[in-house]
Amino acid sequence: MHDDFAANLRLLCSYYPSIADVCRRLSINRAQFNRYLSGRYRPRNVALRQICTFFGVKEDELAMPHETFQTLVQAGRKAAEQVPAGEPAWPAALWTRGSEGMERYLGRYFEYYRSMAQPGKLLRTLVCLESRGDGIVYQRTERLQPRPGGRPCHNRYEGVALKLAERIFLIDHETINGHELTQTILFPSFQSRVSRLSGLKLGVADNSERMPCCVRVVYERLDAQMTLRQALSQCGLLAAEDPALDPQLLEAVHNDISPGEHHFRARFL
Repeated sequence: MHDDFAANLRLLCSYYPSIADVCRRLSINRAQFNRYLSGRYRPRNVALRQICTFFGVKEDELAMPHETFQTLVQAGRKAAEQVPAGEPAWPAALWTRGSEGMERYLGRYFEYYRSMAQPGKLLRTLVCLESRGDGIVYQRTERLQPRPGGRPCHNRYEGVALKLAERIFLIDHETINGHELTQTILFPSFQSRVSRLSGLKLGVADNSERMPCCVRVVYERLDAQMTLRQALSQCGLLAAEDPALDPQLLEAVHNDISPGEHHFRARFL
């Protein structure tokens, strides 16, 4: 039994219209989520991280004694409510305005770009955009190659996405080691169905050099039927000219500068 965990989870759910609404936002089966709420089961690692990211809490906080956790949550909500009415802090105002028109972009994507740490390789990561409160958040997961005989390890980034003046801005931070911020700017899609988005990514090479780099990037929307496990299994380093990939995609992430260009520029697909 996990009484404190279940009580804490029920408290967080109480700030939403219904349990069904929470399950829909989390994409978690209602019957399975009810088992967590009853204390009969505790979520496994992937589901637990998903729940913590959604509610904005840490795993160890969710396991606190219920009275302690309740005080923590109430203190956080009280601080949020102290912003004067009609005078929101500019990040809050930007957060709300930047979510307008973002509904059509929610979902999962493969992200492709030339690896900053391993030149000559192409990196495929998984990005999940979802609505939270009045804004849009996302998680980006890098699947790193295992050592011989080992298992793959992951880097996870959490961030916010905003659409401002016909550009999509994504800013995130690395959550495991806390050693990187990245920014991505994408062109929106002007087609009826969002399939691919292109733009630029600015970050730091994940090696001892830690060289700031800018690369072209493509987001490819995934079929809703693909499971999270299936998507993650396809992430990792690829050959720079992988014949299994669409030549148009490979061309879109090629980091060249055309004659007459004075800056490294994004390109439409």
